[in-house]
Amino acid sequence: MTPIRLRRHEVTLLPESARVIIRPFIPSDIHRMTTIIGRALALTEDEVSRELSAVRQEFDARHFDVESLLTAHYLKVRQHVFTQRPLSHERQLLIGALFSGEYALESAALFNPSIVPHPDQSGVSTGGLRFIMSLRATGEGHISSIEFRSGCIAADGGIVLDPISRFVTVPEIVPNPRYRKKRFIIKLHEMGFGDTHAAAVMTPLAENFTRSELNQSVSSVRRQTQPTTGDLVRTLECIQWLADSNYELRFSDKLTMSERIIFPVSPNEANGIEDARFVRFTDDDGSVMYYATYTAYNGRAILPQFIETEDFLHFRILTLNGSAVQNKGMALFPRRIGGRYAMLSRQDDENLLLMFSDSPHHWSDPQVILRPAEMWECVKIGNCGSPIETEAGWLVITHGVGPMRKYCIGAALLDLEDPTRVIGRLREPLLAPEGVEREGYVPNVVYSCGSMLHGRELILPYAVSDRASAIMSLSLDDLLAALRA
Repeated sequence: MTPIRLRRHEVTLLPESARVIIRPFIPSDIHRMTTIIGRALALTEDEVSRELSAVRQEFDARHFDVESLLTAHYLKVRQHVFTQRPLSHERQLLIGALFSGEYALESAALFNPSIVPHPDQSGVSTGGLRFIMSLRATGEGHISSIEFRSGCIAADGGIVLDPISRFVTVPEIVPNPRYRKKRFIIKLHEMGFGDTHAAAVMTPLAENFTRSELNQSVSSVRRQTQPTTGDLVRTLECIQWLADSNYELRFSDKLTMSERIIFPVSPNEANGIEDARFVRFTDDDGSVMYYATYTAYNGRAILPQFIETEDFLHFRILTLNGSAVQNKGMALFPRRIGGRYAMLSRQDDENLLLMFSDSPHHWSDPQVILRPAEMWECVKIGNCGSPIETEAGWLVITHGVGPMRKYCIGAALLDLEDPTRVIGRLREPLLAPEGVEREGYVPNVVYSCGSMLHGRELILPYAVSDRASAIMSLSLDDLLAALRA
């Protein structure tokens, strides 16, 4: 293969420990909780004022609105405040501070990036392109979340990131999200809860129902079903778990892109939101939606999940349905093919598979399209994000794992009309970890979750050994020529 010239940009995204959020820091033991509260109640108002002033002096400048967060954390423990006398606002804030702690989102790593065109291209110079990059941030306890960066690609291919804010803010969790009944019932059946108790809850609900309506139906079934059986309890718990796993988030439009963070919310992602693969999807009617697949991890099991957003301000987080919703690495094609959605996947943890669906939320019947062929991908292969449409075919950036668990980036080309047909693939890696790129949290790894085209250049952000991220670009024409050679 004729060597493909790679342009490494002087853009490196390193983990920054100073970017922190405030999280609840609440012991599980109620006795410990009440002991801490008792110490706060024993203070005089002057002592409360002095201690709270010290907290404000130390932490106000590190966050947008410390007071609202401390108030929210006080409300989480208020039921354990063992006094009938009203508490001053300052004492409530101090108790909130005692049950709060800072969390450095990216203290361990900032990696596995994906990139898409920004929905707002106003004011961009001729030939330029504004983009959004998602990144997996990992901090204490190896908990992963999704961060964002924005920037511009100039007409000459130069890349500049927008200034990165010192502040990070979690979004509002929409208190009463809506659900689609058909999807909800399908997922209950897949989980083995398509029984009479589930039917009793779901039947009264409209095709589109809210969380409060679901809660009312659950409460009604619980009251009316006597005696209470283990099957009833398990079914109602599953319904509530499923509702918790489908939620909505909303950011203020006053926040810059780097100030927005999607942190785990539901129980099934308690230990992390991993490897979001964003794609700009254009439907047959011309409408645009940004989708992302990601891996939810609860410390024991992984579960592929789905994100929908039009503006990167309002996000819907959804579970996926179907027998093929398993393992990692699902990546959606950027448009329908023959009227159907298409998705790359890796159910067997070895090969690259493809499946079609009439819905972006239901996936089954995958078929293998690529198996390991070269030594550098001999252990397993997968995708590095959603396929990219070119006049020559669907360009799929791949990753391969070879000897010594070394991860390299490669590429393959699929037929535009029938992507189960492989037109070409690289025999040598497009990019391999070399030099300092070999060193990191997980050594000998280069990896990406999504690239995009800018004219005839492929823009490929990539992670370096599960620690930091960089960006390279290369000629699309050179790559297509190598794939068709």
